[in-house]
Amino acid sequence: MNVFRLCKSVYSNDLSGKGAALYGGRWNSKGIPVIYTSESKALCLLEAAVHFPLGNSPRDLMIVTIEIPDTINIRVVLKKDVHDGWNAFPFHSSTQKIGDRLLKELEYQVIKVPSALVPCEYNFLINPLHPASNKIKIHAVDPFPIDQRSAISHKA
Repeated sequence: MNVFRLCKSVYSNDLSGKGAALYGGRWNSKGIPVIYTSESKALCLLEAAVHFPLGNSPRDLMIVTIEIPDTINIRVVLKKDVHDGWNAFPFHSSTQKIGDRLLKELEYQVIKVPSALVPCEYNFLINPLHPASNKIKIHAVDPFPIDQRSAISHKA
């Protein structure tokens, strides 16, 4: 299975999860490394776009295709397993607690979670601390320019 990550070129070969550990996210607290990926390139773009206006997107964005072997044990978190309002902004600490616990247990290399933006689609959290994390590999790194029409201001 392939999953996707959108990032600046300088981070395109980094599978350490250090960026997420620095700031925390919906599914991890500060100090807990994880690699956030999405099941499609389109979802990946939407997930990244909440962090910057598309018109101000970095010019050196790369789409990283990450290969997860079929033999990997994936933990699925269902919407029924999370607190009401799990997809709100700012995010609820209950999702961080779920992610932190699953990441620290080291039982799963990958955790499948619903997207807060497109709840019928999924993101995949890769645990870089799992003892077998070296089985997850970068398959490709490609430029991902954002169409400049997104920078146009539509004034009425």
